[in-house]
Amino acid sequence: MPIYEYRCDACGVQNEHLQKMSDAALTDCPSCGSQSYSKVLTAAGFQLKGSGWYVTDFKNSGSGPACGSGGCGSGGCA
Repeated sequence: MPIYEYRCDACGVQNEHLQKMSDAALTDCPSCGSQSYSKVLTAAGFQLKGSGWYVTDFKNSGSGPACGSGGCGSGGCA
């Protein structure tokens, strides 16, 4: 189940709520009781770890650019 973050426009309280995706959005503030409680857009809290991800698979041991000695700014890349 995802965790949604809500903020009240009236009193400024901000809380996280564990809800099903099919649950209706909360509208009543648990702190002041006003109906200005709404979801806040936040970044996802996950990190890709382990073998099979970009950091481990595509990290090259060389120090030069992958497209040649001139670099991508010289027009050598396709």
